[in-house]
Amino acid sequence: MHDSAIRAMVAAVTDPFDWPAFLPTFASAAVAAGFRPQRFGTTASGDLIAWLKPGPGRRTYLSAGIHGDEPAGPLALLELVRTGAFHDDGEWLLCPALNPTGLAMGRRENADGRDLNRDYWVRRTPEVCAHTKWLHASGIADRFISLHEDWESTGFYFYEINCGPDSPARARAILDAVSPWFPPEPSALIDGHDIREPGWIYHPAEADLPEHWPEAIFLAKNGCRLSFTFETPSSAPLAHRVAAHVAAVKAAIV
Repeated sequence: MHDSAIRAMVAAVTDPFDWPAFLPTFASAAVAAGFRPQRFGTTASGDLIAWLKPGPGRRTYLSAGIHGDEPAGPLALLELVRTGAFHDDGEWLLCPALNPTGLAMGRRENADGRDLNRDYWVRRTPEVCAHTKWLHASGIADRFISLHEDWESTGFYFYEINCGPDSPARARAILDAVSPWFPPEPSALIDGHDIREPGWIYHPAEADLPEHWPEAIFLAKNGCRLSFTFETPSSAPLAHRVAAHVAAVKAAIV
């Protein structure tokens, strides 16, 4: 997974994240890669767009940009599309920018000051209302991957919600793929969660706070049997965070 294409991409990524250019750039790359758009909502800072690529195999859904101060995820999805990571044997659904107003402002919450990734139960926000409607209409995926960043971490870590067969080898392969850029987060307690192994939280399909469902819990409750939430350290260079997400996704979708 530590291929020369990822290293070349690292050299090309620079700060800061250019939100005005992102949506048209992503659209151009996605269309060239065989994806078609579905607009499912709009905001003052841009449309909410899902990108779909049909295929005969497993349905995988990936999301990013639900927190506006976490630009590595959207950029990683862009690089994965550009480099042909989403093969023709699977069905792919991508939501690269779930919080346009937050991404435009560079802050975690949306323009109304709400954390979208805590709203998938109550659904107070128009973005999450539109998104959950689209998820139901599209059909819940077999596998979900969400790209995030953490201002408090120094290494890489991920949450796994698994309602199917256990696969420690897969978890270790993800951590190994990311190792050129980040070690596993060293803490034995990450964001209040006990680890299964360094960098790996094996999370039940239950929300930490019952009324504050994140996207991953919503999907698990609606039939998605496997999900990964990848977290890179926000204090690291943006290029390294993007590269780590690209490597982690490639390892997870093998």
